[in-house]
Amino acid sequence: MAKTVDITEKLDFDDNPCLIIKGRQIEVNSDAPTILRVMGLMSKEEPGVKEIKEAYDLMFPENSKQTIEKLKLKFRDFVTVVQSAISLITGDDTPGEQ
Repeated sequence: MAKTVDITEKLDFDDNPCLIIKGRQIEVNSDAPTILRVMGLMSKEEPGVKEIKEAYDLMFPENSKQTIEKLKLKFRDFVTVVQSAISLITGDDTPGEQ
């Protein structure tokens, strides 16, 4: 019989992380397939609007998108939200982390 190893204790099954904007928690999808697709999109030297929109669609569940849309962000602020979400899910240090 082949050797088997249970690695369950080494894995993190916690809920998705959240960004907080104006006191509102905004969930960010952090599963590995999402992260890999987002990183592939953003690996271009200068990602364009198309890549930013695709990353946004991948990272944020529908209820988070609704919350973000209600904020009526300027495009520059919207890009900041997307970049912050990427930093959050890839494990980079995020200012204001709790």
